[in-house]
Amino acid sequence: MTEALVIVFVKNRKLGTVKTRLAKTIGDIGAFEVYSELLKITEKETSALTVDKHIYYSNSVEHVQWPNDYKTIQSGSNLGEKMYNAFKDGFKLGYKKVVLIGSDLPTISASIIENGIQALDSNDVVFGPAEDGGYYLVGLNKLNEYIFENKPWSKPNLLVTTLTELKVSNYSYHLLKTLNDIDTYEDLIVSDFYKNNATLQEKIQQLND
Repeated sequence: MTEALVIVFVKNRKLGTVKTRLAKTIGDIGAFEVYSELLKITEKETSALTVDKHIYYSNSVEHVQWPNDYKTIQSGSNLGEKMYNAFKDGFKLGYKKVVLIGSDLPTISASIIENGIQALDSNDVVFGPAEDGGYYLVGLNKLNEYIFENKPWSKPNLLVTTLTELKVSNYSYHLLKTLNDIDTYEDLIVSDFYKNNATLQEKIQQLND
């Protein structure tokens, strides 16, 4: 067992349930194709890490990705509860530092995740800010329930609200570089992820001709 644990939250690849905002523009199949590519990036970058990985699926365990890592299913009634329960699992197993990421970031990298783990040596909490006001990564060196309680999930004030509460309670935190995820068609077409993937471009164009 390594000192640090990386938890990856994965949404099961089911048509009509992934990247739903993006699907409004490019259709369910197009959104499925985009998410599948993002998932490949997440698997590649996390597989380069030397720490333990636990993969938490939204509905059912899939054996295609992360063949050698522990897999389970998210539990909880909302995102905050699901994340809290995953962190609780990690600390219960004896890990000293736990970092959680999503699975749909085109520019996530092993080095960013490693920086997040290292930041927990001298900070209580670490966040990877997302351009939409949320965060793509959160890490803790001890369990902290209220980071995940009564928060404006999927709203542009999520990170600001969370940081304000941390300051009031005198928790130290570190912010990693800000990244943009792919939620809309506008996000997609300006991303290097899309511009540099000719196969994906072709698929999306064919689906929308």
